[in-house]
Amino acid sequence: MIRNWRVTLGGAGRSLWGPAPVTYGLIALCSLVFVIGPASGLDPAYGSGDAALAAQRAWFHRWGVVPAELFEGSPSAALTPATALFVHGSWVHLLGNMLFLYVFGVMTEERMGRVQFLLFYVGCGCLALLGYAAANADSEQSLVGASGAISAVLGAFLFLFPGARVTSLLPFLFFLPLRFPAWVVLPFWAALQWLAAGRASDGPGVAYLAHLVGFGLGLVFAWVRFGRTTRVRAAPAPAPEGENQP
Repeated sequence: MIRNWRVTLGGAGRSLWGPAPVTYGLIALCSLVFVIGPASGLDPAYGSGDAALAAQRAWFHRWGVVPAELFEGSPSAALTPATALFVHGSWVHLLGNMLFLYVFGVMTEERMGRVQFLLFYVGCGCLALLGYAAANADSEQSLVGASGAISAVLGAFLFLFPGARVTSLLPFLFFLPLRFPAWVVLPFWAALQWLAAGRASDGPGVAYLAHLVGFGLGLVFAWVRFGRTTRVRAAPAPAPEGENQP
């Protein structure tokens, strides 16, 4: 989905996981947690119907961020900004997040390095959830998902690879796959999150504010950490073959 870009890797050799083991490991861990949880519907031990819904609510309450409880000082609630990053509410929620992490995480990890990328991902993800919780301190709704952390990856990607061309599916153009540079796609995505956050209700749904906080944190981190270094530029495509395929 992205052009072949020339990225300078650290001295560490490539493992069986390829050049981005942290990204692939995060995808595997999120998928595993979802599969063994009640939201996947794969474990008959959680029952069906009302029993399954009750199990899902209990699962999200145990591992997700509940703003009203987070600021009460509960030791168990204090850990939920980290655990909530690996819990997802549905197959669509999981697959959408993992697709974004795969597309934008691999190159970002290569640029940052494995350890720094992992700390960046978890740190920004927790702060994004805390930002949402602080703005909704009285909410009893459980907040789960890696969206805040992945939004931070998008923000960092925008700074590090502004010219990278990303394939986008636009509903108003009949979902035709079109390629645009990151500096067009990602600010447009952030603007949509801003508009949606302004219309969001206090009930359960998408935590657009967490997306915005994560995106801003990722952009600022990349600017502070890599602002004085040369950003990665495109490698010219071979003339006979034309543009590289996705």
